[in-house]
Amino acid sequence: MIEPDHGATSRAWSWRHAIGKSGLPPTTRLVLHTLGLKMDATGSSCYPPISELVELTGLDKKTVLKHLDIAEENGWIEVTQHGFRGQKWKRNEYVARWPGRDLAGNVAATSEDEGGGAYPPPSDTSECAQGGGTVPPRSAAKVVEMVPEAGGNDAMKVVEQLHQDKILPANIPENSPSTAGAEGEGLKKVDRKKIEVAFTLWFATWKKGDVDYARNAWFALSADERTECIERTSAYLRWVKPSDQTAAAVFLKGRHWRDLPEHLLATPEKTHGVAKPCGKLWMGTRLEALSKEPTGALHLTVFDERRIASGAISREQLVREKRRENGWPLVSSMRDLARRHEPFTTSLALLPFVRDFRQVHRDSDLFAAWKALHERNGWPFIEYAPEWVYFPPVEDAADDMGAAVAAALSAFLSSINEGRIQ
Repeated sequence: MIEPDHGATSRAWSWRHAIGKSGLPPTTRLVLHTLGLKMDATGSSCYPPISELVELTGLDKKTVLKHLDIAEENGWIEVTQHGFRGQKWKRNEYVARWPGRDLAGNVAATSEDEGGGAYPPPSDTSECAQGGGTVPPRSAAKVVEMVPEAGGNDAMKVVEQLHQDKILPANIPENSPSTAGAEGEGLKKVDRKKIEVAFTLWFATWKKGDVDYARNAWFALSADERTECIERTSAYLRWVKPSDQTAAAVFLKGRHWRDLPEHLLATPEKTHGVAKPCGKLWMGTRLEALSKEPTGALHLTVFDERRIASGAISREQLVREKRRENGWPLVSSMRDLARRHEPFTTSLALLPFVRDFRQVHRDSDLFAAWKALHERNGWPFIEYAPEWVYFPPVEDAADDMGAAVAAALSAFLSSINEGRIQ
């Protein structure tokens, strides 16, 4: 009969006990205790789907994911993925971890370290610096060893062997960015400052998770990884669902910017831009809109009906005025923005079709011909026109200006239709 591994049972029990004594939020502790139900006695890998954790905890999916992130960020679990994004069989692998100490490490705890078998070990109420949990219970026995004294060959002296509590990361000389720096190399003060500035700018776009944990993870990256992260973060945030966005430290430690599909890394083509009033794109957009049937609502008020009844204006004339004022909502919006000196943003699709537009002086005969064309079509004309306005090109030395501007407009609209069909 195989003897049960009491040490393993004790290690798992100590992890659960430490969670209860930690400074983690109560909901995080609930999620971790529930996760522990799916682990074996050593706290090794388990693969429960989120739906099962939701069922066992009674929490919603968003809350479970949030507190798994908190647990990972604070060092209580290690999470890795198996499978590919989008595959139904993808699973998260969860392994128990103790901040400052690897629960699933190769060094087995003795009965003195962990308290023996299934009975609860004596607890220490002090908290671990990283995760807020209790440190492993102290051994009751003082361990000593013999070492050479003062560098001699024969003289020996008795020294106390440090307990594992004394060599936790909180008590070891710090290899943080402020001392050894990123990538295991010493950093100059100016280099650390540049990395800190880059982190501050990056974290402002992320805004999720503990900033101190994120800063430590940032300094742990290599210079190339930080550059790659900065380049891909904006595309990643556009791609990932808000509910799937992890804490910053988790994102950095897992190098999750590399999860982004390659086709999303290409620089998006600019599709919209600001059109300057009476410029080429602005006038092209305006003329195309006017060429379509009016869609604006034409309401006749009681006052309008009284004017018609009194003979002050005919119904046809009033309808024509209202259509010119409100019949083309896009044109009306362009007019209102120009009045307020606010930018008008529109599609850049017309740029190839307006490149040949020419400037027309507002006091010229050609300008008057364009105004007359608007009047014939019942279109609103340009309000407070500047000295120069762009229009489609008209044949030089045309005898009939009216026919010339009509032909120029027709050629412009035809080029748009032909271009879109192609």
